[in-house]
Amino acid sequence: MSAIAHGEIPGSVPIRRDIVDAHQHVWSLSNPFHHWPGAGQGTLYRDYGVQDWASVAEPSGVTCSVLVQAQEDWRETLWLLSLAAHTPTIAGVVVWVDLADAEAPARIAWLAAQPKLKGVRPMLQDMADEDWLLSSDLRPALNALCGHGLRLDALIRPRHLDMLQRFRREWPTLSLVIDHGAKPDMTGSGFAFWRDAMARLSDLGVACKLSGLHTELPPGSDDSRLTPFIETLLTLFPDRLLWGSDWPVCLLAGKTYGEILAHARAIVGRLAPVRAGSLFSGAARRFYGLDGPGILPGLIRM
Repeated sequence: MSAIAHGEIPGSVPIRRDIVDAHQHVWSLSNPFHHWPGAGQGTLYRDYGVQDWASVAEPSGVTCSVLVQAQEDWRETLWLLSLAAHTPTIAGVVVWVDLADAEAPARIAWLAAQPKLKGVRPMLQDMADEDWLLSSDLRPALNALCGHGLRLDALIRPRHLDMLQRFRREWPTLSLVIDHGAKPDMTGSGFAFWRDAMARLSDLGVACKLSGLHTELPPGSDDSRLTPFIETLLTLFPDRLLWGSDWPVCLLAGKTYGEILAHARAIVGRLAPVRAGSLFSGAARRFYGLDGPGILPGLIRM
């Protein structure tokens, strides 16, 4: 029997048509603050707007999304909030703030008053200092996040997992979600380390997104290579796993929005059908507080 929970019904089950996409992006090349993607990113190097997302998401039964930052620029933060204010299908926004800046606590206080603002995301994956999140310079901003009940999206890679455990123990009341399953190495190298580190983070009450994995596949790989990683995430984060498309970045994998969602629905239908309601809707609504104030951080088992 699979390590997924006992008592599941074999085969697929219908998924209600109120799916929440917990991770999608937009950008406009004409914005003066646009830096990524650049001309070298192929199909990504064009404008992707909220209507573009709706045109591919709504036919698949996706009713709303969490819009996530793509630029390290306060001007993008303001732009995303403006888009969300005029777009009913954007249920929440995760933005960028310079957490090390002396003005960060004041900016976070202002952000917390914006109706759709749900959290912030520092782009940790590309930082030279892997321990940056542990810096004492960030304490005022992190205290502000906790005080205002906001969340932190952790855009990391496996090399950050030990650091994130230390961070979580230091900030146990900060609602924390790992983006893209921490982008594990899909060649299988380091699988045991990734699995064990993710298990420890789950024990500390951290949430995780089932998103962005297709773009981590080695060129020419079959989607079946994703199965052990997805099964691991389903096992470790039974009620704190959020599905996200990572659109339009997912297009780099040669997959359409519908194909990304269909793959997730098929594998969940096979491995853990009773989890579908949580994975595709409930977990995102609870974590980000899309229907209210949101959940308290998970219980910590030290």
